[in-house]
Amino acid sequence: MTPMAHGIIFKALSGFYYIESEDGTVECRARGRFRLEKSVPLVGDRVEFTPTEPGKGVLTTILPRKNAFIRPPIANINKMVIIASGAVPVTDPYLIDRMTVISQKNDCEAVICVNKCDLDPGDFLYDIYRKSGFATLRTSAETGEGRGELLAVIADSICAFTGNSGVGKSSILNMLEPNFQISTGEISKKLGRGRHTTRHVELFKLPGGAIIADTPGFSAFDTESQLTAKDELQYMFPDFEPYLGACRFLDCAHIKEPGCAVLEAIEDGNVQKSRHSSYVRLYEIAANYKEWEHK
Repeated sequence: MTPMAHGIIFKALSGFYYIESEDGTVECRARGRFRLEKSVPLVGDRVEFTPTEPGKGVLTTILPRKNAFIRPPIANINKMVIIASGAVPVTDPYLIDRMTVISQKNDCEAVICVNKCDLDPGDFLYDIYRKSGFATLRTSAETGEGRGELLAVIADSICAFTGNSGVGKSSILNMLEPNFQISTGEISKKLGRGRHTTRHVELFKLPGGAIIADTPGFSAFDTESQLTAKDELQYMFPDFEPYLGACRFLDCAHIKEPGCAVLEAIEDGNVQKSRHSSYVRLYEIAANYKEWEHK
């Protein structure tokens, strides 16, 4: 009887799963029972498979997941590296905050990476997230600045890179490992944004032991259905945490209530105003979200 082998799905294309194992890359089909159970293997899944011939096998078991995302379809992410830019295109902090909430909900560490610092240092973005307690760094895919710091932050992790189109996700991957030669798109001067160049989710090995996924931009993330309930949203903002439970009202929504400790922290400069603005927008979305309408 052929023994089971273990590995991680690095790529999924046209019904084939490319699994990285101790014996290298193995191309696998999935057992038919996955369709019957409506269980879809995802890039990032830790799996068991049965080898059938050199380089080929049958995927038999999906091992328990740390987390799983709908769009893009990926599992077991430890760190979400959110790429932003203070140059063209300039990233709206709200886009970053949506992703930090999704990271918190899925037990991922959010890392804020302000790219294109050779064009603009992005001080306003850097200051917001450094003061909010997130791991925050600057990079330039053009000059290589920040390469070592970024590699150190993501070492020994399975990471997803995301960010609004044109901020340089694929360029940063090419900076970290030039052999990737991932396609990059030119920035549209008229629109101030880039064309999506990433067509599917795929994992790549980086120096230092990191495994990273290049994903499409923010628009590809099914952010609305992955947001949390309005009553839980406050806990997805770690910079609010020191003030939770200190409000005048136990059911304080931290919007405009008198005696709100979060609002007082904003006035004192201990919570960033843009973070609270994003919280209010996300709270309104969560308050109006009806799960049954999207089933």
